[in-house]
Amino acid sequence: MHRPHLPPRSLTPGAPNTVSTQATPTPTPTAPGGLPLIGHAHHLARTPLPFMTSLREYGSVVRIHIGPTPAYVVTDPALTRRVLVTDAGHYTKGGKIIDALRVFFGDGLATVADGDTHLRNRRLMQPMFNKAHIATRGEAMIAQVREMVAAWPADQPRDVYADMNDITLAAFLVALFGTDLPPRLRTEFTALMPAIMKGTIRQTVLPSWITRLPLPANRAHARRVARLRALIDQAIDHRSTKPSDLAEDAAAAAGCPHAAAAGSGEADGLFSTLLNAEEPLTRQQLQDEAITLLTGAIETTGTTLAWTLYEITRHPEVERRLRAELAAVCQDRPLRYEDVVQLPYARRVLQEAIRKYGPAWMVTRTAARDMDLGGHRIPAGADVVWSPYLHQHDPAHFPDADTFDPDRWTPERVQATRGSFLAFGDGRRKCIGENFAWAELQIILATVLQAWPRITLASRAPRPQAVVTVKPDSLALRFHADTRSGTARPGGGERPVTAG
Repeated sequence: MHRPHLPPRSLTPGAPNTVSTQATPTPTPTAPGGLPLIGHAHHLARTPLPFMTSLREYGSVVRIHIGPTPAYVVTDPALTRRVLVTDAGHYTKGGKIIDALRVFFGDGLATVADGDTHLRNRRLMQPMFNKAHIATRGEAMIAQVREMVAAWPADQPRDVYADMNDITLAAFLVALFGTDLPPRLRTEFTALMPAIMKGTIRQTVLPSWITRLPLPANRAHARRVARLRALIDQAIDHRSTKPSDLAEDAAAAAGCPHAAAAGSGEADGLFSTLLNAEEPLTRQQLQDEAITLLTGAIETTGTTLAWTLYEITRHPEVERRLRAELAAVCQDRPLRYEDVVQLPYARRVLQEAIRKYGPAWMVTRTAARDMDLGGHRIPAGADVVWSPYLHQHDPAHFPDADTFDPDRWTPERVQATRGSFLAFGDGRRKCIGENFAWAELQIILATVLQAWPRITLASRAPRPQAVVTVKPDSLALRFHADTRSGTARPGGGERPVTAG
């Protein structure tokens, strides 16, 4: 294919914030292969990851068309940091993906427009996700994960992507709403969320006019979302009317010195921070934030764990080092929450899985005004696209990017990756739950390794599939109770699959 001569990619952009009327903007190249009416949509639908990574060779900013509408893909991580940090006030939360998700999330923290509401809600929620508060939920999460993982039957192929989503949701429900959430609610949350995620993904990839039609799939999705909001209401009401809360209120009124500590009991959850805020949220806002938190807890964390376990089956030395680190810290006892910070290699393994597989592959912002981005003119109202997946496969920062190498993240080598690992975003819209995500990821990985001495691949190698996250298209693993023969042990569970 003939490739036009293009200006070199900028690695140290220093252009002014807005377009100068005197300077001549750098011509923005258009990606080849666009078609009439649909633009590059067929590439995004059929080969999204190869298409996105191919754009790097055309320049630091590349124009694509989604239908007839142009969008500007930023391939240089330094320019992406300009969008997210330096000039963040001129690139607002928006674009096709965010607009589609907003239908489901409402005005949750991930989708609410920039401004006073976002700042207020972020300040309210920040205490939920500080390390000290997360630590109060650690043992409850470990107990929940251990119970589920121990119930798997040995030696049977299992749909690990589904398993990891189930476990991350269950652990997060315990952390969010407390240990005494009625089993009926936990069960219905777990059954409902996969179908809702599938429907939400459908909403993001279809034209908006189709998602507004009274089609059976649209109506079913709307019913599920309404049911999810009703379940969240029940969880909030359960938390708000517990006898322990009434006792705590009475103790506080009487000046009891222990009243402040009463809310930190085993049954409480992170959501109590919002329920007890001085500036309380409305019921609609509480629903929106709970949906945002639940969805983030499932999709990104579950995907990362599924890929991590797959990579462990491919790299015996990685598994050996993981198990040796875990044994040195825990000896023969079960994992405790304070052990998590003593597992640095496990964190590097998880970080490398996040790097290699995204998990997000396409994120959008909207230019609030005409902007200069690395010498390229971005018109007001245009979608600006950035891709953690693309940046995290940039050979300038990650040599042999397709190789799974946890030692990229050692203190000696991590400086080379600076500014290009953007899985949690950056700037004022950086993921508020990053600390929680790391804690949950390490708890689940360590618990699986403690429960099962050997893990083997039971299907063909999975292929990355870009939907909202980069998920495995099909992945089955076997969990063995004995390192030599995989001798079965008693267990339950209902997630076996037929090996492919």
